Amino acid sequence: MTTSSTNDPVGNPTSPADFLQTPLDAWHRQAGAKMVPFAGYEMPIQYEGIVAEHQACRTKAALFDVSHMGRLRFDGDHAAEFLDHVLTRRVTDMVPGQVRYGMVCNAEGGVLDDVLVSFLQTPSERRFHLLVVNASNREKILKWFEPHLADFPTVTMSDRTELTAMIAIQGPMAIEVCKKLFSIDPSRLKNYNAFITDQFKKPVIVSRTGYTGEDGLELIVRAEEAHRVWENVLLAGREAGFVPAGLGARDTLRMEAGMPLYGHELDETIDPITAGLKFGCNLKDRHFIGEEALRAVAEQGPTRRRIGLLPTGKRPAREGCDVLSADGEKIGQVTSGGPSPTLGVPIAMATIDAKHAKDASFQIDIRGKTTDALPTKLPFYKRPPAAS
Repeated sequence: MTTSSTNDPVGNPTSPADFLQTPLDAWHRQAGAKMVPFAGYEMPIQYEGIVAEHQACRTKAALFDVSHMGRLRFDGDHAAEFLDHVLTRRVTDMVPGQVRYGMVCNAEGGVLDDVLVSFLQTPSERRFHLLVVNASNREKILKWFEPHLADFPTVTMSDRTELTAMIAIQGPMAIEVCKKLFSIDPSRLKNYNAFITDQFKKPVIVSRTGYTGEDGLELIVRAEEAHRVWENVLLAGREAGFVPAGLGARDTLRMEAGMPLYGHELDETIDPITAGLKFGCNLKDRHFIGEEALRAVAEQGPTRRRIGLLPTGKRPAREGCDVLSADGEKIGQVTSGGPSPTLGVPIAMATIDAKHAKDASFQIDIRGKTTDALPTKLPFYKRPPAAS
């Protein structure tokens, strides 16, 4: 990143020269991707079109460059104890190959970030933990961890983000096609498990995780290997209809899957339980940052709730639209919303006053006009079970 750049008041880049690039940036541009600023990077938002890429992921498979996500490695004795101290999810009982979803919270229980933590073992049996964090929160999380690491002098934290690339392969055909790409069959992986293998004798971390509601894999490779691995996956999946996909389809897919996005369903004013993520908080027999505040919320019940809504008509409700009770009282706001390519109707997630969480109907103020909306369970879309 250039040191002579001009930034806005909160430090975001304001010139194309200021944005970081992923190792696959040149490939995206050559493929005609529409590039947009996102979390300090220039990222592809679409290639052929958001809806086409979304549908390819639901029916075949799509490749996403998610190298902008932060990747932090933790080595040394007591790395598990350190992470157990700063994460809402228990880490000390993880075994090699496990991946867990959790959150980093402040002392008040507000979410600083939601993360994936993996416990990995190299072929030489060296063990380490890897934390995948949101791109927009990487610097914040690094700074948050630093003073807490002082209490764990044997633990080292290294930022591997710019040394590596991360590729998501998502869709019902992803696992079957990828069987021939790695020295270990990825179909052996259970959901939320990972291993280190190789792709043409180059190391790759393979995890059965994703952010689309579909089955699939996420790969972490050396930055210099990203182009080769990306093209190898596309070539292997050519006959099956694999396509590259951008951030636009990634967002519509995660909304249908009812998955939260930091800055929308999660932020420092929202605790995990309010956001409907109590499963990501292990409160029993543990002490971690934010634990006391979260225990109080769990015992008393949250004052707000995250819900799913189906607006009537065709007008989508976007982030920030007011949610009203059936009698017109303002009770919350839409946090994410838009058309659902799979369902063919608008969908929205909202945070509302908890006392209205079981109401039978709502209204949404969409640009000054109220639209009726019905509550629905999350997720909006759930992938069909695999054929036996």
